[in-house]
Amino acid sequence: MTDYLQSVFDMLGPGENRYDDPAAWLRLEQDLGRGLPADYKAVVDAYAPVQLNGHLYLASHPASAWRNLGEEIRSDSQGWDEWRAWESENLEPDADPRLICNRPRITFGDADGLIPLAGTDQGAAVFLAPEVHGYPDGIVVQGSEGDWVGHPTPFAEWLYRYLIGEEMAGWGSAALHPGPVLLEYLPTGPDQRTREAYGPEPGM
Repeated sequence: MTDYLQSVFDMLGPGENRYDDPAAWLRLEQDLGRGLPADYKAVVDAYAPVQLNGHLYLASHPASAWRNLGEEIRSDSQGWDEWRAWESENLEPDADPRLICNRPRITFGDADGLIPLAGTDQGAAVFLAPEVHGYPDGIVVQGSEGDWVGHPTPFAEWLYRYLIGEEMAGWGSAALHPGPVLLEYLPTGPDQRTREAYGPEPGM
């Protein structure tokens, strides 16, 4: 069985672990009323705030004052709760987030709702869902074209498949980058700049 978290670490290389504050995760999870997946927290601890391969943002951390994950989740969730376009649309069953998540109504940022985890520069939004096609703590994505898709996988598997170029962030989202993964470490204060690094060569 593939260890997808280790596969992600192998692709990205040693993490910088700019933040090491388990209490910050505990405060965030208490605020949300639910735990967050261990593989997601491990990746965020190792690399965030970061942009991967020029597209995928893991742009905040719960221990960062300048790029705070809790504040970002609250802000994004409020925006998604106010924008509920799909409720008036006649969506196909496989594209309706209510059916994907087996919920009569979709909420955001609470214990039984969708939790914003990541996003792309193409406009896709990546969420943790309480259930995806019967799989607990799966990944739901609204792609840049407004299409919803559910991935009944843990976060690390979703991320690994995204990085190897599979279509994991909505229709037409496959973005295979040959060579090592580009990591752009984002500023965590007004006096800092984005800094680039690369993961190991593939196959090493």
